[in-house]
Amino acid sequence: MLPKDRVAAAFEHRPYDKVPIYQGGFSSRVASAVLGREAYVGGEIQQYRESVAMWEGPDAHAEFVARSRRDAWDLVRKLDLDLVRPAYWRLTQKPTRRIDEFTFFYGSEKGAWSIRRFDPEYELFPIVDRSPRKEPTIEDLEASVAASEARTREPRIEDFPDHAAAMQEFGDTRAVPGAGIGVAVPREPAWLEAVALRPDLVRRHTDAMAARSAKVAAMMARHGFKFLMGGGDFASKHGPFYSPKAFHEIMLPGLTKLSEACHAAGAYHMFASDGDLWPVADDLFGASGVDCFYEIDRRCGMDLALLRERFPHLTLMGGIASETLHIGGRKDVIEETRSALRVGKEMGSVIVGCSNQIVAPTPMDNFWAMMDTLHSER
Repeated sequence: MLPKDRVAAAFEHRPYDKVPIYQGGFSSRVASAVLGREAYVGGEIQQYRESVAMWEGPDAHAEFVARSRRDAWDLVRKLDLDLVRPAYWRLTQKPTRRIDEFTFFYGSEKGAWSIRRFDPEYELFPIVDRSPRKEPTIEDLEASVAASEARTREPRIEDFPDHAAAMQEFGDTRAVPGAGIGVAVPREPAWLEAVALRPDLVRRHTDAMAARSAKVAAMMARHGFKFLMGGGDFASKHGPFYSPKAFHEIMLPGLTKLSEACHAAGAYHMFASDGDLWPVADDLFGASGVDCFYEIDRRCGMDLALLRERFPHLTLMGGIASETLHIGGRKDVIEETRSALRVGKEMGSVIVGCSNQIVAPTPMDNFWAMMDTLHSER
């Protein structure tokens, strides 16, 4: 089978010749060791690099975009992954000034501003200072929802240049997922309070997200993207941030509409969230019509075998925890990788890999233990 055919088989619940594999995300340090050169992939490190490039001018920024695309593609080829990650994190806000090598100022000195500082060791680029902000009120949320409902702009493939380029590069051989769909409640305190105080308002927000995402799904499908990544983090290891009742009333209707739109377009609705999702699993993985669950948090109890048993229609992506790769021993990594492959072989419809980011301090011996096991035992 071609890599794209293995992934299609996992979604169509057909047998595959080998368990398909992918990786959720890479730190630049790990990817650089794989490629033998500094790799322009990663999380917040890519945001820092883009700020440097934008500060240095249009030519430098064009080079950043081209290099990031090349390295993301070379990583897929080098590791022979079945599913492509077309792009990594971006930060397209141009800095107002550069404070030092690792620190940038954004915004207006007299208005809203923020300062970000890069940490090379952990590849983080957090906001370390910002102008005072007024906490949003229910009235502010009302205005935000009304503006969201009023948006009429039609999505275009030009809005997703990295995905379009990856489809052109890999579409004949590997599976290239689409993006731009999602239904989620924002995690800011005002929104979570509104879940309890104004569920009608939050429901309008998720309905508007679903309506926009349905248009994106149709556009993506027209350009050959069948596997559409969406979702949004809403849980920790202690469970969802809001009640199952709230999920049923606020999230489920929008998710269902989006699933229907994906299916009408001939595409699959993929949903991602970290954390323990069992309290809402029947709605999220059953009633909603979602086709695939990724970013599976194994250490929060989201076990591949249990998920396959309870939701046989669901395609699963992951099975190997970032934490195991980071702080586990080589034997732990091999055992966890074998466990995921075993489910993929025996129960089908599983795409195995690290569910989330392979973080910067990950020992390379652990990384290669995972990759060698994936390729030799799938």
